[in-house]
Amino acid sequence: MRLANWKEVMDTANLSPDKDMDLVSKWLIITRAAVFTMTATSAVIGGLLAAAVADNPDWVNFALATFGLLIAHAGNNMNNDYFDLEGGVDTEDYARALYAPHPVLGGLVSQRRLGGAVLLANALDLIILIVLALRTGWPAVFFALAGLFISFFYVAPPLKLKHHALGELGVFLVWGPLMIGGTYFVTAGSLPTLGVWLATIPYGIAVITVLMGKHIDKIEADTAKRIRTLPVVLGEKTSLRLNVALMVGFYGVVLALVLTGTLGIWLLLVVLALPRLRAVLKLYREPKPSEPPEGYTVWPLWYVSGAFYHNKRAGLLFVAGLLLNLLVPLSF
Repeated sequence: MRLANWKEVMDTANLSPDKDMDLVSKWLIITRAAVFTMTATSAVIGGLLAAAVADNPDWVNFALATFGLLIAHAGNNMNNDYFDLEGGVDTEDYARALYAPHPVLGGLVSQRRLGGAVLLANALDLIILIVLALRTGWPAVFFALAGLFISFFYVAPPLKLKHHALGELGVFLVWGPLMIGGTYFVTAGSLPTLGVWLATIPYGIAVITVLMGKHIDKIEADTAKRIRTLPVVLGEKTSLRLNVALMVGFYGVVLALVLTGTLGIWLLLVVLALPRLRAVLKLYREPKPSEPPEGYTVWPLWYVSGAFYHNKRAGLLFVAGLLLNLLVPLSF
C-alpha cells in the first residue's frame, strides 16, 4: 500500500484524501519529488557525455553529484515555498496551494521545520561538495555555488529572479550548463569542451518549457501579486507561442548538433517523442477548459502538465540516444 502511495505522489504530486499519509509520502509532497526526473535526467546526460570522452569515468563522483543534485532540487523547492510564504505570495487561494498541498498551509509541516529542512539539505550538499572538490578540484565549487546562487535567489530577496522575468533564464542555466556541465566535470575529471557545452542546450530548453507552462497557468494570479514572470511580461498568447517554439526548437537544436557531428546519430531517437509533442501542441492550440477533466489532479495548472508530459519523453529519448552512441558510435 505504501508503494502505491509513493507511486501516486510521484505521478500526480498529490495523495488521494482517502489514503493515509505516511512519512515518505509526506516528504515526497513537501519536496515536490514528482519533478525530480528533470534533475536526474540532467545528471545522467552529464555522466553519459563524460563517459563518451573519458578513459576512466569516475562513477563514484557521478553518484555523489547525482545524489547532491537531487538533494539540492528538494532544498530549492522547499526554499521557494518558505520564502514565498514568508513574502506573502503563497496564500490558500494561490495556485501553489491548490494544485498540491502546500507544506505549511496544507498542514504537513510547520514553517520552522520547513526552514530547518532547507538548512539540512544545504548542509548535506555542502558535505558532498567538499568531498567532490577534494576529489576533483575547484571547478566543482564553481558549478555548485553558481547553481545555489540562482536557485536560492529565484524567490529569495533581494534579487527575486522570478519576480523580474529572469527565473526562466535561471532555470535554463541551472538544469542545462550547470547541472550537466558540473556532472560532466566531476565524472570526466576535465572541464567541458565546446561540444559538451553545446550539448547542454537541448535539455535546458526542455526544462524551460515546463517552467514556462507553469507560469502561463499562473499569469492572472502572478499579475495580481505583481510577480513579473516572463509570461506576465509577454502576455498569454505570446507566451503560448513562445513555449510551442521552444518545444519544437528542442528538435531543431538536436538535429543541428547531430549534423555538425557534436552529437552522434543515435540522438535522432528523440523524433520518437514527436507523437507526444503533437498531442501537446493540440492542447496548446485549444482554450484551457473552465473545469478540470475527471481525474485531473493538479488543477488549476494546465499548460505545465502538457510541457512536462513532453519533457519526460523527450528527455528519456535524449538519454537513450547518448547511451546507444556509447555502445554503437555513429556520426556523420
